[in-house]
Amino acid sequence: MKIATWNVNSLKVRLPQVLDWLETHRPDVLCLQETKLEDAAFPAAQIRAAGYHPLFSGQKTYNGVALLSREKAEMLATAIPGFRDEQKRVLASDVGGVRVVCVYVPNGEAVGSDKYRYKLDWLAAFTRWMKREGEHCPGLVLAGDVNIAPEPRDVHDPALWEGRVLHSEPERRAFRALLDAGFRDSFRLFPQPEGSYTWWDYRMNAFKRKMGLRIDHILPSETLAKRCKSCVIDKTPRAAERPSDHAPVVAEFDEP
Repeated sequence: MKIATWNVNSLKVRLPQVLDWLETHRPDVLCLQETKLEDAAFPAAQIRAAGYHPLFSGQKTYNGVALLSREKAEMLATAIPGFRDEQKRVLASDVGGVRVVCVYVPNGEAVGSDKYRYKLDWLAAFTRWMKREGEHCPGLVLAGDVNIAPEPRDVHDPALWEGRVLHSEPERRAFRALLDAGFRDSFRLFPQPEGSYTWWDYRMNAFKRKMGLRIDHILPSETLAKRCKSCVIDKTPRAAERPSDHAPVVAEFDEP
């Protein structure tokens, strides 16, 4: 089973790239973040024509998540239970015997800001929910833009980023709490090249200068992690014309 995640930073703009990527890689599931589309504007017909069943939860201009699967799936959740939030950031569904949670964690804007506190509160509520889910659903995977670079090796310049949003200690602690709730970082289950990142700022020619952060993750439950046989970052779409500032992450799992 091949599960992928990609923050497309506007599906309206990036739809041709997504369709090309689906045709080339044929994942069983592709989780999308920052679709930035209201549900009425979601390109469901084009996705179905590509051989995928779409589930989506969106809003105008900001946020928005979607799950594209080769087999038909049903929507299980589009919000964190008990956490009041109008932003469209989560979508859960069962696909091929695996519960997949597509997630777009708040960015946080700046350490100490209201948006930063919202991010930490959101993560705490999300982690509690995932811990409960994992207690009765061992085949569980979180896939998405978590907006946290968890270790110094996940940042091109750790000294520069230390204490800044995306790599502050409270955020790293929240990431560790998520892992402690019963999940593994699939990318770190395998030897990886140095300088492996999933996001590069549009500014300062950051992609060509390899100035990136690894903030997009696929986190399987402990049980599912035992079946994980690979996890890679596909940087090819980031080098395309008018790219998203993120690259897809792809993990493969053996069948049980």
